[in-house]
Amino acid sequence: MNQGNGTPGNGAGRARGSEHIVVDKVCKRFDDFYALRDIDMRMRRGDIVVIIGGSGAGKTTLLKILIGLEKPTSGKVCVNGRNIVDLPELELNKARRKFGMVFQYSALLDSMTVLENVGFPLREHTKLRDKEIRQRVLEKLSVLGLEGIEKRFPSQLSGGMRKRVALARALMLEPEVVMYDEPTSGLDPISCRMVDDLILETRDRFDVTSIVISHDMAGALRIADYIYLLSRGVIAAQGTPSELVSGGNELAQQFFESSGIAADRLVEEHGAHEDTGVRFKP
Repeated sequence: MNQGNGTPGNGAGRARGSEHIVVDKVCKRFDDFYALRDIDMRMRRGDIVVIIGGSGAGKTTLLKILIGLEKPTSGKVCVNGRNIVDLPELELNKARRKFGMVFQYSALLDSMTVLENVGFPLREHTKLRDKEIRQRVLEKLSVLGLEGIEKRFPSQLSGGMRKRVALARALMLEPEVVMYDEPTSGLDPISCRMVDDLILETRDRFDVTSIVISHDMAGALRIADYIYLLSRGVIAAQGTPSELVSGGNELAQQFFESSGIAADRLVEEHGAHEDTGVRFKP
């Protein structure tokens, strides 16, 4: 298993792009407690990278550092070769626009319609007129198979529709990276599979790099090009799905067993991704 410098392997055989995000020796200390220690990661453009771990592993802290909401105690986070850690606030805000965020429970504003929720980033960060914002929102909803719901409120949507609306909002500023925070948390197996498919479809349709923060090993094996397993603030294992399954890492094997999954079957399924196609509307 590749546990050296964190450079992803060939995954399921997709043609990998250039190096997109580099995490270099990142540490985060709160007083005497290290939430993260010497985190090294390499993420290539267009890949799906899953950062997995149990409660208290450091996943949320790492997510905040990756999108510039929190500074590490030491280390670098480079996006397209540029270290964002020490950027002044104005430049950091520009860098953050490269990231779209899909929150754990969608985080839609209940008092706003779908149109208003999805259009919110454009109102906040652009000078577009209402007519142009509406047009762009409707186009994005259509691509995601959500025609005709723009006047509804979040309470009128199913769980799956809320996930897609949240994704539409995350995509409105045309990000290079989409981050998913525990996207399958609290969902039944059928809904989990739907979310996994959505992440794959989004990567294929919008050509984004995807970072998934998760505790769901089954989903990780199903969708990931590369997996980092965090434990107590350090990278305990890493590799492609097949490398993790065959590598004999004790903690990874514990995750497989506790998840009750057929790891070999999921890895085989992962290899069929190239044949599934994109299921969004053309």
